[in-house]
Amino acid sequence: MIEFLTQTISWWHWVILGILLIIAEMGTGTFILLGFGLAAIAVGFIDLILPISFLFQLIFWIILAITLVGILFKYFKKQTISSSTGQSDHGFDTQGTVTKDIEPHHRGEVHFDHPVLGNTLWHASSDHKLKTGDRVGIEAVNGQLIKVVPLDK
Repeated sequence: MIEFLTQTISWWHWVILGILLIIAEMGTGTFILLGFGLAAIAVGFIDLILPISFLFQLIFWIILAITLVGILFKYFKKQTISSSTGQSDHGFDTQGTVTKDIEPHHRGEVHFDHPVLGNTLWHASSDHKLKTGDRVGIEAVNGQLIKVVPLDK
């Protein structure tokens, strides 16, 4: 059987298999079929340059495919899945001035020195009683409400 496959399978069979696997990868996005496809193309070109038996082609294809899949996973695994859409830590060090008194756990207003998420005037809450003119810093952003803390004087 191996002798039959060695005589029947040509280098271009591997290249076509590789191209088909890469095309199939476009539908999955897992990088597994990409590794197997690239390995098949490589085996095809190696078989073109240096004719080897089908058994060695198959072994080389498996080893190369596993290696390529491992390399692809190593470089693409570091992508984060979580998203901070609509939220940003940018501007948490921005300071502002209270423009409308803030009672504990009630809303007031703060004008920030620099835009925070695109705006300088925000509704704000605090765990502390803050008077107009007090300087504050950002503790957290909860949707359209910013929680502030008084700056130490």
